[in-house]
Amino acid sequence: MTEKAVQDYYPDDIAVCYGCGKLNEHGHQIKSYWEGEETVCRFQPKPYHTAFPGYVYGGLIASLIDCHGTGTAASAKFLEQGKPLGSEMLERFVTVSLHVDYVAPTPIDKTLELRGRVKESKGRKMVVSVTLSVEGKETARGEVVSLQMPADFLPKNK
Repeated sequence: MTEKAVQDYYPDDIAVCYGCGKLNEHGHQIKSYWEGEETVCRFQPKPYHTAFPGYVYGGLIASLIDCHGTGTAASAKFLEQGKPLGSEMLERFVTVSLHVDYVAPTPIDKTLELRGRVKESKGRKMVVSVTLSVEGKETARGEVVSLQMPADFLPKNK
């Protein structure tokens, strides 16, 4: 895929998140892309992401849903404002609430597919629903409530 991922449009000074930060060499470095009205992320778990033999640890699933959801929110807000991706850096969104339902065991040896869809956009708040599936079978679903990061959220570097 040649198009840039949503996370590639985050400013470098805040692209260090463990789940989605392109500059965090130890993190997941997920990549989310728009496909029509939803975002898609594909992720291949590593053997150390295990809960028990053959299955993914639930904390990884929550992390993926969280970061895919906030990436969806940031890019959806940008597009909602009529700005094309790449015209400027995206403003980050931070998680206010994360709800995850685990509906079936998630195999560790298959590619995970996350799909995000905006449920609500109201001012600085975005609600995104995310499903996680493996080979077309849903194994988890979640909802991410996020807010546009306030300008004073991060300490200023001197």
